[in-house]
Amino acid sequence: MLVVQDWVLFLGHLGLILFNMTGWIWRRTRLLHLLTMGLTAFSWFVLGALYGWGYCVCTDYHAHILRQLGDPDAGLSFIQLLLKRIFGISASQAVADNLAVSVFAMIIIATSVVWGREWCRHRKRAQHLAG
Repeated sequence: MLVVQDWVLFLGHLGLILFNMTGWIWRRTRLLHLLTMGLTAFSWFVLGALYGWGYCVCTDYHAHILRQLGDPDAGLSFIQLLLKRIFGISASQAVADNLAVSVFAMIIIATSVVWGREWCRHRKRAQHLAG
C-alpha cells in the first residue's frame, strides 16, 4: 500500500506543479490556478517561516511515506526526487531550489501579465458601455 501511496503522491505532486506552470493559460482554469499558486506560496513562505523556507506540505508527507518504505531518497526535495526518478539526474539542493524559485517567478510574471491584460480589457469594455 505504501508503494501505491508513493506513486500517487509523486504523480499528484507532479500534476500540481504542471498545473501551476500552465493553469494561467486557459481562461477557465485561471481562478483555480490562483488558488493553487496561493496555496503553494502559503506553504513556501508562511509555513516556510515556521518549518524552513520553501517548506512543502506535499513533499513533507511524501518523505514520511518514503521513510516508511526505507527509501534513501526520503531526504530529497521533490525537485531532486523528480529529476532523479524521471531523468536519472542527481541535483544538489541548491540547484533544485534555484530551479523551483526561478520557475515560480516565471509563473508569477506570466500570471500577472495575463490577469493584467484581462483587467485592461474589462476596464475598456466597461468604459465603452458607459459611453
